[in-house]
Amino acid sequence: MLRAAVIQDSPVVFNRKATLEKVHSLVSIAAVQGARLVVIPEAFVSAYPIGLDFGARMGSRTPEGREDFRRYFESAVEVPGPACGILEKTAQDARVLLVIGVIEKEGGTLYCTVLFFSPDGGLMGKHRKVMPTAMERLVWGFGDGSTLPVFDTPLGKIGSVICWENYMPMLRMHMYAQGIQLYCAPTADSRDTWLPSMRHIALEGRCFVLSCCQYLTRADCPKEYAAFQGDEPDTVLMRGGSCIIGPLGQVLAGPNFEGPCILTADLDLDEIPRSKYDFDVVGHYSRPDIFRLSVNTRPTLPVVVCSGEDDGQ
Repeated sequence: MLRAAVIQDSPVVFNRKATLEKVHSLVSIAAVQGARLVVIPEAFVSAYPIGLDFGARMGSRTPEGREDFRRYFESAVEVPGPACGILEKTAQDARVLLVIGVIEKEGGTLYCTVLFFSPDGGLMGKHRKVMPTAMERLVWGFGDGSTLPVFDTPLGKIGSVICWENYMPMLRMHMYAQGIQLYCAPTADSRDTWLPSMRHIALEGRCFVLSCCQYLTRADCPKEYAAFQGDEPDTVLMRGGSCIIGPLGQVLAGPNFEGPCILTADLDLDEIPRSKYDFDVVGHYSRPDIFRLSVNTRPTLPVVVCSGEDDGQ
């Protein structure tokens, strides 16, 4: 039996150092509750900038919006880098497998990324969101097929699909084909429609789904945070809805819309083969003679340098 936890809380927006300290505290609490797997929401380190427009209009950008992006960029995480070292220690101190959403920076670009840390403190790898949604495309780059892993761990086969990537059927199929058992779905979607989506995915993939969203109020954001929702401190910007779902679609924990919380559930991985008795989407319930999926897992680099030797010249 595996005890898993999803954390529903808020970062210290645009403050990487303080957010990392908060992550350490929250993970420690989850570990005391017996969790061996801990999942933390999308873009937790150090912000999902809900309500901001970064000063963008068709054909123009404002100086204030550029400054918002600079602050966002400065609070992001390099992978690998010092922040990763702190998260490695957090996982090691708590002896948990840690799955956490961060804003990653590489060069001049930000990515919405999920990082995986083993209980011994090692960085296992990452997943970059392949399709930012709507205005997210203004501030985040696109991941490629090289970061779509499912890791085979002592706790089970684990991977992550971020927010509305979960509405991409072919991406889900790729995860199922890798044998995913612990399907992590960190999100910023706190609508009522999210829970039925998570139940569908659990039923479709015959896997455990662990989804977590931030509970974020205006008071959690800096004074100069120009969200369209206004400046009333008690305004709720994201209302949570975190949940844990079993492989037959049963709700094991959540959803919670009341405030910050840590939800836990005990997962019996033997439920997965029992559930696949009558449905295996990449096995006996597939029709590869009719439908086939091709996945490009090569890195797609913007600059490829070829020497004369490489060209055969």
